[in-house]
Amino acid sequence: MLALAVCSGVVAYAQEGASQIHGAPAQQTRAEIVWTKVICKQPGRYIGWPTVCLRKNGELLAVFSGDRDAHVCPFGKVQMVRSADLGQTWTAAQTICNTPLDDRDAGILELPNGDLVVTWFTSVAYMGSIRDRSRLKPGSPQFYWWLHDEKIAQSVKEEWLGYYTARSADGGKTWEKPVKTYGSANHGPILLKDGRLLMVGRRWLGDGTSAVWKGMKHELPVEESRDNGRSWQVIASVEPTPPDEIGQFHEPHLVETGDGRLVAQFRFHAKPAPGKKARDESHCLLRQAESGDGGKTWTRMAPTPIQGYPPHLIRLSSGKILAVYGRRLGPDFGEYACLSDDQGRTWDVANEIKLAGHFDGDLGYPASVELPDGSILTVYYQAEALGEQTCLMATQWRVR
Repeated sequence: MLALAVCSGVVAYAQEGASQIHGAPAQQTRAEIVWTKVICKQPGRYIGWPTVCLRKNGELLAVFSGDRDAHVCPFGKVQMVRSADLGQTWTAAQTICNTPLDDRDAGILELPNGDLVVTWFTSVAYMGSIRDRSRLKPGSPQFYWWLHDEKIAQSVKEEWLGYYTARSADGGKTWEKPVKTYGSANHGPILLKDGRLLMVGRRWLGDGTSAVWKGMKHELPVEESRDNGRSWQVIASVEPTPPDEIGQFHEPHLVETGDGRLVAQFRFHAKPAPGKKARDESHCLLRQAESGDGGKTWTRMAPTPIQGYPPHLIRLSSGKILAVYGRRLGPDFGEYACLSDDQGRTWDVANEIKLAGHFDGDLGYPASVELPDGSILTVYYQAEALGEQTCLMATQWRVR
């Protein structure tokens, strides 16, 4: 399935003297929004769950799941766009991985030698909507999903279902054979000062090919790679603090602080109260755990005051820790950021930063890089306008 791609920096929302830029105040207590723009749009197709990295040569790379029918479908591919001018303009999308299953939630990292590591996971969640053949209307998307799924042998599903990394030694032109990991983090691993790659992930336990995800147990493994992503070993796991163990944890990310600690945050959904819907997003406060020994042992997860998900964490050149996340709870839909001035021990939620607004909850998964001039580029997904499929967008902003 071929999708046309429109990736440019032509459409921008920043105007001289504007008080609002794409639904966010241009001047905020701890931030100044410079611009917000579309960086990749595939007309009629759905895009989601990006990660961005800044290479040592100054090139920006953003990876994501593209050329999709919808949020859940069989057709996702890991794709990448590039910018040679610090986010002003972007290339058309390049497909870097297309397994027989739905490829989702890509992360990307550049290693000290210039090699790239990309992470993602595969899914068959779409099977839940096509299981009853008698209810599928000919001509509907689900009908074509069923026709597609019929061509995939069960052995192929079992072979490809899982969590993956792949490496490139030529700047993303070619990619080595994918390597399986035990768990998955939607923004991938980080590079530690000691040279290891470390990833706090999530792993579902059970028969993933059944597409019965609700109620499945999961664990939160910590994995390291000592050979630049060629192999991975589980070295620890992170545990919740009661009574959180009856909730659901997803999509963690971590950062190494200036004082040598590791801080990880987790998307969390509390168990619904009697009579409430399964996902009560008003209880979605990020959880946080810390390690003081390089990831071997961790504190139990504890609630933060940050409401949203999932997190992406970076340490700025100032030493401050930045968390970005989406808010899917109305009426304040959008992309948000929060700063820590004390190495991730506390968070300045009183001065939370709004990066961009939106009109519904299909959004988020922001990821950030600090640019050479000290500004920040945050990339995320949401629809540009009502009635459109989602696209990749970016906001350039500055910390005050």
